[in-house]
Amino acid sequence: MGVRLMVVDDHRLLAEALASALKLRGHRVLAAAAPSAGAAELVVSRAPEVCLLGTAAPARPGAFDPVVRIKKERPQVAVVVLGPVPSPRGIAAAFAAGASGYVRNDERIEGVERAMMKARAGESAVSPQLLQQAFEELLHPAAQPDDEGARLLELLTPREVEVLMRVADGEDTRLIAAGMEIAPSTARTHVQRVLMKLEVGSRLEAAALAARTGLLDRAAGGRAARAAAGPGPGSAPGLGLEPDDPPPPPPLPPPSQ
Repeated sequence: MGVRLMVVDDHRLLAEALASALKLRGHRVLAAAAPSAGAAELVVSRAPEVCLLGTAAPARPGAFDPVVRIKKERPQVAVVVLGPVPSPRGIAAAFAAGASGYVRNDERIEGVERAMMKARAGESAVSPQLLQQAFEELLHPAAQPDDEGARLLELLTPREVEVLMRVADGEDTRLIAAGMEIAPSTARTHVQRVLMKLEVGSRLEAAALAARTGLLDRAAGGRAARAAAGPGPGSAPGLGLEPDDPPPPPPLPPPSQ
């Protein structure tokens, strides 16, 4: 007995090709579509028995949001994800979102069909080969690349991190000085120190480097944590001073008589 299904894929041509192949095998394809803001709504409105959800980037944040939406509003719909070989966390994320199966996107049509039938029957559909690859990665994890964002963040003082975040927001020296309640000359000095430590030649390059390496996200998280913890022992409330700011110069001695 054929399965009543929908095919949703990042690429419409792939969705239509898979839908055509499944039609030839006796299945009823309600629709073949590319993911968009309305993809989950389309599945919810059509209520197929199985939804084949293709994705080229299972590690992308929000990749399985459509699965969550579908399972919330149509829990009887079995969702089988078609994607590249993911990390074990990628497979876990798919199932955590509510998927019933995960199949490699280069699987033969017979394998996809078996996964559909198992999912419709309420069983988990993951090929033994895919599970074996996932366990291999768990047992022998690949070396993680250096976290450049964390390394760069360690080079900067808290004050310089704030300056970098303001630079990334497009503030000029005058705005940085006003926002941090410091002199423009001090703000200019902080900016120059940031550029020197990051080894870039302009504010634009500094902002681009910070965004590319995730430094801005780390800095924002650290600032939120410090704000929740309250002022540290080295801060000076009311004076606008931070531990890394140079102390004010001592007063000049009185003129000799």
